[in-house]
Amino acid sequence: MRAGSSVIFLPCTDIRKTVSFYHGLLGLPIDQKQGNSLYIFDTGYGYWGFCQYSDGRKPLSGPQGVCLSLNLKDDEAVRNRYEELKDRCSVYRGPKKHPQFPVYSFFISDPDGYLVEFQNVYEE
Repeated sequence: MRAGSSVIFLPCTDIRKTVSFYHGLLGLPIDQKQGNSLYIFDTGYGYWGFCQYSDGRKPLSGPQGVCLSLNLKDDEAVRNRYEELKDRCSVYRGPKKHPQFPVYSFFISDPDGYLVEFQNVYEE
């Protein structure tokens, strides 16, 4: 089976701050809005859905939580994106080659502490 696309749904604490971050700051297009508490963003290769659940569900964030990665075309694109964002959001780690994986990347944190990585993946 091959799906046409996929969506990952993640809980958030304040959907307005989440929309401001992913759409306003990062520029991800809003693909769908369902009510006032669920937005789905188009990453270009799949979808990230964020929902402010009414049952009080907690975000799956922090160093032991979820990391959301966006692939860029090369190291220069990673460095350029870092320069665009570094003073506008919380930087978790600046650009560098990963010691374990074949990537050059940096990490920022969203309003709920989800790590968002911008990376260039090297062919092995």
